[in-house]
Amino acid sequence: MTVLRTALLLMVTSSLSVQAWVSPTLGFLARQQRTIPTQLQDMAVTLDGEQIRGPITPLGNFVLVKVKDTLQATAGGVLLPDQSKERPTEGLVMEAGPGKIHPHTGIRITNPVTAGVSVLYGKFDGKPIEYKGEECQMIRDDDVMLYYTGVTMSLENVTPCRDYVLIEVPPKQEQLTSSGVVIADMVTKEDEVCEGFVVKVGKGRLNSSGEFSPSPVAIGEKVKFKDYAGNDVRIEGKDFVLVRMVEILCTDVSEEHSP
Repeated sequence: MTVLRTALLLMVTSSLSVQAWVSPTLGFLARQQRTIPTQLQDMAVTLDGEQIRGPITPLGNFVLVKVKDTLQATAGGVLLPDQSKERPTEGLVMEAGPGKIHPHTGIRITNPVTAGVSVLYGKFDGKPIEYKGEECQMIRDDDVMLYYTGVTMSLENVTPCRDYVLIEVPPKQEQLTSSGVVIADMVTKEDEVCEGFVVKVGKGRLNSSGEFSPSPVAIGEKVKFKDYAGNDVRIEGKDFVLVRMVEILCTDVSEEHSP
């Protein structure tokens, strides 16, 4: 009888121990089941408004860029979006492909930019997409004119891409009509500046072997470039033009640059 009572007591004790272990475990699993769908929803990746299985990866020389909303002040202190003008667009590189394969030599031309770098590219370059609910652009590395690290551009952190040259030009003056209307720079094309001083140069023109041909101009030289060539950019309150090396016509050694 004593043996039977002891056995029953052991069975009850074991049952209570198992129940004490199982209850918290089941509660934990239930909470995890409720949490997992929420986490998956937060991690959901969307492309043009539709959910996709995972992050996208640019191929070849494509670059995924998140468009930056930059503002510029007029003479009257009014802030205007740069996108409303014929100016380059700034963006933050989210992902970049490894680079394109040259069709004749089979050599991979390394992409000049990587994730986390800010770039300047043509306003109408690439294909606009909506990625993860944000306005993005899929461009090629050939569209990149200048890149930099940091929040904003400065003469210290900007680097012209490949065969681009950064040229400082005289400041453009806004013209005021008799009725008080300010005429935009793009309207007065006869006053277009096509000369200035070289402030920075890229690595050079890329050839089929993947090597760079050095720039024909040097920092500090005064140069003249083709009419209507290049893209206007404003850095630290000064006016500059980004011009490709092939668009530079000649140098003028009679005048030196005074920063």
